[in-house]
Amino acid sequence: MTLSHHLLAEAYNNGWSNHRLLKACARLTQAEFEAARTSFFPSIKATLNHILTVDWFYIDALEREVAGLDPHPDYLSFFNPEQPFGACASLKAAQAESDRRLIDYCQGLADDTLDRKVAILHGSLVQVETRERLLAHLFQHQIHHRGQVHAMLAGTSVAPPQLDEFFCEMDREARAAEMRELGWDEQAIWL
Repeated sequence: MTLSHHLLAEAYNNGWSNHRLLKACARLTQAEFEAARTSFFPSIKATLNHILTVDWFYIDALEREVAGLDPHPDYLSFFNPEQPFGACASLKAAQAESDRRLIDYCQGLADDTLDRKVAILHGSLVQVETRERLLAHLFQHQIHHRGQVHAMLAGTSVAPPQLDEFFCEMDREARAAEMRELGWDEQAIWL
């Protein structure tokens, strides 16, 4: 498997993990979704919104680089409001769209373009990263905060879903229904 294909598989795993986690969170009451909890962000709602807004920020930068556009002039616009979604259902739909954008982006990658530079404006600071490093950072960011939501779910009436398998072959049948829900073909992911 090439590195670019591995990054595509990571994007699919990312989307699948978000789907599993948000499907579980959708079973919470609104009060449970918003309840104050112990974590870096003070609630499941706040943490899931953070995952999404950071996705928007980095995916926009990646897409702009491909299109030959300048960095987004106002990075704070991705975080205003800080929590754009108050209900899990609307957040789940927006996260699914963001995950689709990331998969689409990764489908266009080739190993010989992973070192292309992506510029991101942070006010007057210009951050420049390679595609490969920016994607690695984005996937790690998602994993980190999904783990926090997973831990917070353990304190609710909804059991946290398993998120620590990376598309293992032995679990193919166990995830088949979720792959169909997402409209994904296992063969396309692992070609």
